Amino acid sequence: MRCPKCTSIEDKVIDSRISREGNTIRRRRECLECGHRFSTTETLVREGLVVIKRDGRREDFDPEKLTRAVRAACHKRPIDQEQIEMLVEDVTDILDARFDSEIPSREIGEAIMERLPRIDQVAYVRFASIYKQFRDASEFIHEINALDQSDA
Repeated sequence: MRCPKCTSIEDKVIDSRISREGNTIRRRRECLECGHRFSTTETLVREGLVVIKRDGRREDFDPEKLTRAVRAACHKRPIDQEQIEMLVEDVTDILDARFDSEIPSREIGEAIMERLPRIDQVAYVRFASIYKQFRDASEFIHEINALDQSDA
């Protein structure tokens, strides 16, 4: 692993931690050249998963794209990065178990929308507004009312 400070490839692992689900390993490293400490994350590479878009196009499944979408919905909300990563990891695991190689994009959005309200309701409405392509304020109000009813 290349040091982000001095670009040396000589380092040592100080600490390793496996995620609760066992899908990722976080390693704390120290550069042997400059002493800079940094973290890396190892994840399982899921090869061959393809997303079928609404218009029929196909593209490779990219968990980082999913992370960016959830992060955008959570922007300026009291949600830490670890919660977002765990959400994306959970959704990725579920999709990987349910589908062999092709995942409809609708399933990805639904899986996120099923879990996001447990983390933050405002982030959920933000995500839903993009996913469901809201056209006016009444659609926001309808979604918020549905969210309130599911809490009751």
